[in-house]
Amino acid sequence: MDYLDEFLLIVIAHFFAVASPGPDFAVVLKQSVQQGRRNALWTSAGVGGAILLHIAYCVMGVALILSQSPSLFMALKYVAGAYLAYLGIQALRAAKPGASSTNDIDNQTAPEESIWVAFRRGFFTNALNPKATLFFMSLFTLVISQTTPVSVQIGYGIYMALATWVWFSALSLVLSKACVRDFFQQRGYWFDRGIGVILIALAVRVVI
Repeated sequence: MDYLDEFLLIVIAHFFAVASPGPDFAVVLKQSVQQGRRNALWTSAGVGGAILLHIAYCVMGVALILSQSPSLFMALKYVAGAYLAYLGIQALRAAKPGASSTNDIDNQTAPEESIWVAFRRGFFTNALNPKATLFFMSLFTLVISQTTPVSVQIGYGIYMALATWVWFSALSLVLSKACVRDFFQQRGYWFDRGIGVILIALAVRVVI
């Protein structure tokens, strides 16, 4: 009960952070439509797993170092921007459907990725997201007291990782439904380009 108020603040702040559209949502949407439910769920697990990385460096005090080193944080932003731009360019380079039968176009999906590749895609998208870094830096410097035991801070982190995983897994289940996938796959060429433009715009946004 001693840390209930602190925990409730974390729950509210984390909900608004995870529910706001960003790179994580764009990648989970892309995976749900192109790769299907299984890979989208593994991508969601990767996003949730990356939360533990943020928690680890915050608990170890790296967040304080980043907050006091603008050049180091700027380097992180450029790495994140480059990664998001890379994902965006990949989407833009998706092959345009040929003039074959309508069924071929409608049933066209991207080559299936392994679950490790799907997990890694979600993990790095979140781990390299400067907005996520800023969120956890703020959380551990402004919301969580310096006197809060490390064990309690780790408990907060486990909650946020699980909540993030559940949120994006729920999105994956909805977005990978047959009717939703069919809608996007019938417009697959333009869907790829739309996601590509969004990812590149996000890359520019995190750098400037």
